[in-house]
Amino acid sequence: MKLFPALEKKYSEEKRRALEAQRLAHEISFGPIVFQVSRLMVKTGILQMLLDSEKGLTISELVEKTRLSRYAVQTLMESSLTIGTVLYKDGRFETSKAGWFLLNDPLVKVDMDFNHDVNYLGWFNLEESLLNGTPEGLKVFGNWKTIYEGLSELPEKVQESWFGFDHFYSDRSFEDALKIVFGFSPRTLLDVGGNTGRWALRCTACHPEVAVTIMDLPQQLELMKKQTAGEKGADRISGHPANLLDESVPFPKGFDAIWMSQFLDCFSEEEATGILARAAAAMDSDARLFIMETFWDRQRFETAAYCLTQISLYFTAMANGNSKMYHSEDLIRCVEAAGLRVEKIHDGLGKGHSILICKKERCDSTT
Repeated sequence: MKLFPALEKKYSEEKRRALEAQRLAHEISFGPIVFQVSRLMVKTGILQMLLDSEKGLTISELVEKTRLSRYAVQTLMESSLTIGTVLYKDGRFETSKAGWFLLNDPLVKVDMDFNHDVNYLGWFNLEESLLNGTPEGLKVFGNWKTIYEGLSELPEKVQESWFGFDHFYSDRSFEDALKIVFGFSPRTLLDVGGNTGRWALRCTACHPEVAVTIMDLPQQLELMKKQTAGEKGADRISGHPANLLDESVPFPKGFDAIWMSQFLDCFSEEEATGILARAAAAMDSDARLFIMETFWDRQRFETAAYCLTQISLYFTAMANGNSKMYHSEDLIRCVEAAGLRVEKIHDGLGKGHSILICKKERCDSTT
């Protein structure tokens, strides 16, 4: 298993002293309360109040500003002090650097909402999910085989956090991705697992010559139609309903390009290989398959790899029970097993995305 240099350096040897390692072990054991306290420090506005103050605030001043009980403020502040999101000096509390990032890093906010609203209760059943290979945590919302089947029926706040998470990661890569895909000048594009049609709209808005077909579950296509209605280029977006896990369902033929963004991570390796094989069967020798994923091993920064490997457990407990955020070697193995070859790899798009450009015949220049 290969890793980008920054990750290999981080994960190849023990760097913590004994007391630091012990501290991390205790942080893990109290992880759920650390998460909830930190979330409430943001939600109640306490961290922002501390950041806005010139010299910090006392417990009494925070009680007056928040209108919470002294007990509530004091327990939150004492916990946050030992967590490391606030500092204490001369009787007054201030926001630490970690507290600043809790408030100001948009990715932290997206991940926190996603983990609280979508995953938190379901992760109680992570062990059963790993043992059974099914998303046992999803039962907190309904009796579906996958979260995608029930997405349109999830509570509004849960949907909001799910889509906020999904869109945040993908949207920031679209600008770079458009240049790569349309460098091949496709006139017809099949968007597999196109969700609400955000990528399709970007394609049709920027390139008036292209027609996009979204291949997805019928209920997802209904969501897509609502989201794209009246938007520029929506008249060149159509739907192709399909259960992509049904191996008897072929891919439609005749497309210059096939696009899969944050899609194959929703399937096991066996399922992904089957989907890719059906895509390959629909491609001619000039067509290209573009796979955009956040591979945890190809991240420039270790924090990104950390986040992505934790997100894998969302798929385990909530989404489908058998997929993950892939190591690139694993997905490339699926691509090759499906009769495709990786022609080129583009890294560093948006928030750590990569694009695999695949074609049917073997190429000599994989980078």
